[in-house]
Amino acid sequence: MTSPPPAPPTPAVPSGHDPVLVHRIVDLLTPALRRPDAVLLDATLGLGGHSEAVLRAFPSASVVGIDRDPAALDVARQRLAAYEDRFTASHATYDRLADVLNGLGRSHVDAVLFDLGVSSMQLDRVDRGFAYRVDGPLDMRMDPSAGPTAADVLNNYPVADLIRVLREYGEERFARRIADAVVRGRAQEPFSSSARLVELIYAAIPAPARRTGGHPAKRTFQALRMEVNDELGGLRRALPAALASVNVGGRVVVESYHSLEDRLVKRAFVEATRLDVPPELPFVPSGSEPPFRLLTRGGEQADAVEVAKNPRSSSVRLRAVERQRP
Repeated sequence: MTSPPPAPPTPAVPSGHDPVLVHRIVDLLTPALRRPDAVLLDATLGLGGHSEAVLRAFPSASVVGIDRDPAALDVARQRLAAYEDRFTASHATYDRLADVLNGLGRSHVDAVLFDLGVSSMQLDRVDRGFAYRVDGPLDMRMDPSAGPTAADVLNNYPVADLIRVLREYGEERFARRIADAVVRGRAQEPFSSSARLVELIYAAIPAPARRTGGHPAKRTFQALRMEVNDELGGLRRALPAALASVNVGGRVVVESYHSLEDRLVKRAFVEATRLDVPPELPFVPSGSEPPFRLLTRGGEQADAVEVAKNPRSSSVRLRAVERQRP
């Protein structure tokens, strides 16, 4: 009887992977977290970079960190070991943030932070299957213990659903061509490796189109990842829960990297800051103010200095709101 292979070691915090817009995030959170015993809910803990900056900047604040990826939680716990008396980690998806807080005996916090998308560590781990530039298993689950893989999607979805995923989440012009090629390919042999999928995408996309817009497989891999992890569905559920969970004076800050994510955030924040009084009224009656106010004008972007230092920040859009009444 052969013994099972040893579990892979917990990866160390990767060097050179800086949290995006970390100084701006700290600035936005300062009014909420400089209160005594303030609490930040980091809904996308990842490698713990933003939480580390908060714990360092606000010595009386504490952080509750949520992540669905057990490997990321292990890295963050190591990174934040010096703050263990002010840091609590929870294995959960961010749409369960209210359940996490209830489990800790809390109903409200002073701030909530989302840094959406895939983490640098997930992209760098070949065995996770997120990267299209190296061959690996077609997994793409942020929580490797739950749910279908990217291979399951490719091998089992009807062609119409494959087209929908590629168009909606990847904004892929050649969604039908790629989906048809996948259906033909899986009839010969089920998909299991990223290299075979990349080869198929190259063949399906016309040569002139392959020369512009970045790597031809980028949009398909993004679409599969978002489908496998129900990223937009989770965000739709998480945003109202986050807004409901902050105290008066509390803030919700979101970093998005995809236009569909940013659109959901913008819509939720516009609704929360909408003034619901007749437009002809010359004043706003007391108590009729919107529950939240916008803190950012549009989606803030990283400057050229940060993009040069941290290429991941090139597509970021940052939005924030503050609760101004119960």
